[in-house]
Formats: sequence, structure tokens, C-alpha cells
Amino acid sequence: MQTHIESLRTAPLAPFLHIIDGRRVAASDGGTMTVISPIDGSALTTYARGTKADTDAAIAAARRAFDDGRWSDLAPAVRKKVLLKWADLIEADALAIAVLGVRENGTEIGMALKAEPLSAVATIRYYAEAIDKLYGEIAPTDPAFLGLVHREPVGVVGAIVPWNFPLMIGAWKFAAALAAGCTMVLKPAETACLTLVRVAELGLEAGLPPGVFNVVTGEGAVVGAAIAESMDVDVLVFTGSGGTGRRLLEAAARSNLKRVYLELGGKSPNIIFADAPDLDEAAKVSAQGIFRNSGQVCIAGSRILVERSIHAAFVEKLSKHAAAIKVGDPLDGTTQAGAINSERQLMQNLAFVEEAKANGRSVIGGERILQETGGYYMQPAIVADAAPQDRVFRDEVFGPVLTVTPFDTEAEAVALANDTAYGLAAAVWTSNLSRAHRMVRKIRAGLVHVNTYGGSDLSVPLGGVKQSGNGHDKSLHAFDKFLDLKTAWVKL
Repeated sequence: MQTHIESLRTAPLAPFLHIIDGRRVAASDGGTMTVISPIDGSALTTYARGTKADTDAAIAAARRAFDDGRWSDLAPAVRKKVLLKWADLIEADALAIAVLGVRENGTEIGMALKAEPLSAVATIRYYAEAIDKLYGEIAPTDPAFLGLVHREPVGVVGAIVPWNFPLMIGAWKFAAALAAGCTMVLKPAETACLTLVRVAELGLEAGLPPGVFNVVTGEGAVVGAAIAESMDVDVLVFTGSGGTGRRLLEAAARSNLKRVYLELGGKSPNIIFADAPDLDEAAKVSAQGIFRNSGQVCIAGSRILVERSIHAAFVEKLSKHAAAIKVGDPLDGTTQAGAINSERQLMQNLAFVEEAKANGRSVIGGERILQETGGYYMQPAIVADAAPQDRVFRDEVFGPVLTVTPFDTEAEAVALANDTAYGLAAAVWTSNLSRAHRMVRKIRAGLVHVNTYGGSDLSVPLGGVKQSGNGHDKSLHAFDKFLDLKTAWVKL
């Protein structure tokens, strides 16, 4: 496989265009944006720099496609067949798609292959198979009447997805929306859009009707704003920063009061009790839970809270596992953590580390490395004695920066875990079953792991509380965002 990866590494890339109404379309003003590879800082290709006119054209295409029923009125079995063919086409081209994504955003290839194209394949198949298993209801009411509850697609969905796992997160949104019978306009992140354009092209090849799935690339302030402010977008789904989420809510209020579902990241606590089943395993998994994909993971376990009696021993184990992580060329199959997505993100990560050092904290690692490559690489950082008032403890870094903070009691662990504006994920390591259930109940997060970190599959929902957002991706609950309930009340 490595030989094939090497041939794909240098494959020339033609300019990427929008996918609007079933066609590849350049920006209306001819504008383009350059893709800079975080692997070595080189220019890879260009993509269309979307305008408001481009976005409005895509929304209009999606509205026509929904209103004339070319997708939503198809028999469920027909829609399923198209989606399953789409998944097959992505799977057949999975390695090339994965390498394309790595060249653009720097995720290590071992993770990228599974977490991007192959994850998208599994997600499309999951929702395709659910299409003909979504039933309406008959109300238990007065026998003189018939109360029917229909589930109907909401209409046009706007989706704005991030750069860390564009295909995985994108598929959580577009697969469920299209399976529900909706049409979509999707805006990828500026630094990770190529794989979504490629997958949209395969969707057309699989038989998605024109206008059903549109991808418009470009800047958030232009394309994203046009989607959020549109009177013809019925639902907006977004994964990204809290600041952008607030602006999307404001735009929805100014326009047609479209429903907005937000996944806004987190500052997830990972709580290690002295009675954890295996401290070395907890340290190893905890290191992976923050340092994989260079910490660029929404649910990353970025705050370790460890019982004071084992604090020193656990930091030692954690440091050993962090030091063993091979950081480097993300297209080398032996690499365990690839490049930081962009130079801007790298500088932000390093600033958090320098601030922690300036505050007198003990920092292990955290240096910029491999600068001679021209790429953006960072050694994993552990702030071994972070305090709750530290910015690195409170704010989302979105990089390979881990804080460790001791606690003395279960109550203190809960208080520290919940001392955050976020509530996306958490974990607790303990051999005490009663304590595990108490912690699950008391921690305010949408996902709480017990004696593990990460790895939940499509059968369970993912969503946050507090400022981590609302609504859920994954599982059958994802359909709730894309289906309306309509009552028919019939006098017999």
C-alpha cells in the first residue's frame, strides 16, 4: 500500500470547482483559492472561491430539486439503491480519496483512511439501510377519528463542516439528510474541501439527481454567510467554533428563523481514579485520545484530572506514551501523528504552550519540530500541573496540548470536570461500578466514556450540552433534524 501512497503523493491535481445543479462550476467571478499542504508548505492546487451569487445558485438548485420531488418523491428503495451505489464508489476509490485529504489537511494516513472515506462509506450505508424503516404513527384516539402522524423531509438543508475530519463529519450530516429525502448545499472548510468535492462528483456518478447535493467552496464570511442568511434554506447544520455558531444563530434570526443545529467542540475532561483497572492502559489510551490527528479532534480528551495519590506516577506513564508517538510525514504509514492543519493553527497551539510556561507551569514537550520540511509539525505537549484558572485548562486549543490537574475527592473531580463552558465528551477510569454510574450521571456532557476513550460507533448519538451545541449526529436520532412531523386528523 505504501508504494501506491507514494504514487498518489505527487499526482498532479487539476483545479477543483463547485458542484452546483449536477455540474462542475467555476466561481461566477472566476476567483480561486490556493490549497497549501501542511506536509511541506507547498501549493497543491486551487479551488473555486465562491461568491454569494454562486451560493444563491446552489440554494436555488436545491430548492427546485426538493420542490419538484425528483428525490423526495422517489420510492425509498430507489433512494437506497442510489446511496448504496455511492458508498460502493467511494469505497473503491478510498485510498486515493484518503491521500487527497491528507495532502490537504495533514491527518496521518492510517487514521485518515479509516476515519474519512471508509467512515463516510459506513455512514452512507447506515442511513441508506434506514430509509425504508422509518414509519409514521397512528394515534390512539377517539374511534370516530383517525389521527395519522407523517414524517416528512424538512426541505433544503445547509451544512457547514470543519477541516479536521471533513468527510466523516460531512457524511454524518449529508447521509442522514439525503436519506430523509432532503436536498443540500454544503460548504466545506477553506483548508479541507477537496475530498468533499470529489465525493460529490461520485454522488452524481451514482445517480444523485442534479441539485440534490451541491458543494460550494470558498470563505465562510461569504459562502457560509449566504447559506445562513438565505430565506430558502430550511435547516442549517454546523460543526465548528462557538463564535461562528453564534453568528449563524443571529443570521437565522434575521432571515427565516431556520432551525440551526450546532456542534461547537469541547474541553473534555478525562478523569483517572487511583482504582483504574490498568493505569498504564489508561495512560496509553489517554495519550491517543488527545494526540491522534495532532489533537485536532472535537471530542479530544484535552483535560486529564487525576487522583492526587497517583498524579506523579501517571504523568510519568503519560509522558512515556506521548514520547513514543511518532510525529512526522502523514503519508508515511508508520506515522502516528501527522501535521497541524495550517501555520495559523500551529502558531495558536504554540502560544498556549508558551503562556503555560510563562505562568510557571511544568511543560513536557510542546516544541515545533521538522521545520526544515516546510510543514507544520508539533511535538505533543503535556502541561503537568495545570490549574483551573489557566487559559490552557479552560479554552479549547484544538492541538496536541494536554493538561493534567490533580484532585482529592470524587466531588472535586466532578466540580473540575464541569468547570467549563463546554459539554461534548468526557471519560472516567475506575474499577468501582457504582462510582462509574455516578460519574456518568453527574458529568455534564453528551458522551461519557468509561474505561476507554473514543471509538463510539454509528449506533449511538453524538451531541453536546452547554456551549458545545445542540442536536445530534450519528444514530437514528440524526433523522430528528431532517424530518418534520405532520398530523392528519380525519373524521371517519
